[in-house]
Amino acid sequence: MASSDLTHRPIHQQTPTTTTNDDDDMNRKKPKNSAAAARGLKSLSVAVALPLSLTLLDIFLFGSSSRYRTLHKPFYVPPLWALHLACLTTAFLSGLSAWLVWAEGGFHRQPAALGLYLVQLALSLVWYPVVFGAGAIRLGLVLCAALFGALVGCARAFRKMNPIAGDLVKPCLASALLLAVANVRLVYQ
Repeated sequence: MASSDLTHRPIHQQTPTTTTNDDDDMNRKKPKNSAAAARGLKSLSVAVALPLSLTLLDIFLFGSSSRYRTLHKPFYVPPLWALHLACLTTAFLSGLSAWLVWAEGGFHRQPAALGLYLVQLALSLVWYPVVFGAGAIRLGLVLCAALFGALVGCARAFRKMNPIAGDLVKPCLASALLLAVANVRLVYQ
């Protein structure tokens, strides 16, 4: 029979001194690994909390528009809460993707990626004060187009360094389109 030809792999017994040395090495590495994990968690929380808090502040200061609320909206124009949620989602996802790129040293290899991230963050933060605060609706359309372009650039630059980070920016493109749809409806009401 074929099963009689099978042999077992020999089990190597470890000596107690080898096990003790391995345990000592593991115990020495734990504080270094846990310190690195704590630093990584802190940097992740800053990378996500900063854009989120700036977006929340932006929504709190400029996000209520009586003009937009009273506007007759067809089914394809989002309500105000959906715009707020889209902007918060964009802030979270772009912060997370930027952190993934930063964690791999991507901003040092490609400094243009950091510039694109900061431009898209600034454009998304400026949209509320321009459109709802100042009422410059046509300028808001220009901001939406620039935001979409910056997000496309971010997705491409981030994808070169971390494919997951590039994919995380893609839903932000849908958010920029949502802002543009709302803005177009304000222009042609």
